[in-house]
Amino acid sequence: MTKKVKIMSIFGTRPEAVKMAPLVAELEKDSSIESFVCVTAQHREMLDQVLDIFGITPDFDCNIMRQDQELSDIAIEVLKGFSPILKEVKPDLVLVHGDTLTSFAAALASFYNQVKVGHVEAGLRTGDKYQPYPEELNRVLNGHIADLHFAPTLQSKENLLREGISKNIFVTGNTAIDSIKYTVKENYIFKEDILNKLDYDNKKIILLTAHRRENLGEPLENICKAVLQIINEFEDVEIVYPVHLNPKVQQTVRSILGEKKRTQLIAPINIEEMHNLMAKVYLIATDSGGLQEEAPFFNKPTIVLRNVTERPEGLQTGCLKLGGNDQESVYNAIKTLITNKNEYEKMANAPNPFGDGHSSDRIVEAIKYHFNITKDLPKEYTY
Repeated sequence: MTKKVKIMSIFGTRPEAVKMAPLVAELEKDSSIESFVCVTAQHREMLDQVLDIFGITPDFDCNIMRQDQELSDIAIEVLKGFSPILKEVKPDLVLVHGDTLTSFAAALASFYNQVKVGHVEAGLRTGDKYQPYPEELNRVLNGHIADLHFAPTLQSKENLLREGISKNIFVTGNTAIDSIKYTVKENYIFKEDILNKLDYDNKKIILLTAHRRENLGEPLENICKAVLQIINEFEDVEIVYPVHLNPKVQQTVRSILGEKKRTQLIAPINIEEMHNLMAKVYLIATDSGGLQEEAPFFNKPTIVLRNVTERPEGLQTGCLKLGGNDQESVYNAIKTLITNKNEYEKMANAPNPFGDGHSSDRIVEAIKYHFNITKDLPKEYTY
């Protein structure tokens, strides 16, 4: 019997877990692969919600989360916690995802232990190391550590090539789309009861999320003020805002939008709730990376509450629109989609460049190709 290839998947935040869960499922189905899962718990509670939804029981848990942890604390704890696990398991490949501190520190620990690294969601770039911060630099560094690069789009591959990274790049699509087939259900009943009571048929329900570091302070104030303008001007609009638990986010949002008419400020919701909510709302305004990828699957026009995006494919096909983070630009972007039916339909019907639900399959096939388990190079994802 041929020796199985040992693959260690490591993640620590909710967005990573959502995107790695379908890949873990595909790895565990393959008889030629011995799959291990390690979590760092960079986000404890939100991570555990995802593990429960997808039925994942980690083999290892670094449990690093501490109150008021600094970025340097996270990096140090992941390095310290993951290195002994690498020495114990001796994997043939470690899979890291995207741009978190967990992914960068785990990639660095793997390099220190001379273990190959596969980077899922490789090649995303804004070109500005402080937007988003610290994610942009994390993913650039991951790209230069990794041995295998699973780029979601051709443009992501081209970004890597421009940086001199030319070997073992596979265009796979984004696993974010794969996860939706596990979460979206017909006639879904929300656990957050207020979501069951919204009038999705007769109101223009806007899903709002904003919490990124670069939006804290004045930019988030601007976003909230723009939303308040919209609420005051349009009687048929209602806002649903799952508010991040960061006290800086909570304070700003509740001081401007708290107890306002047709504004539902709710606690953060799990990914199953989020995906089913996305399927029902009128439009989405967000500074999240993952929601930018997922929204086009649901044909929902999406305003990106940032000045730049590392997902320019969405701007090019027309399913995303940059709204920035100043009051006037955010207000105008939302108002256009409320008042201009042609613009709304154009965005709603734009092609989805991010995936077709089979990205995890392609990644597994690419891994098997790299380790000479199969002879066929997987076909590149195109849209």
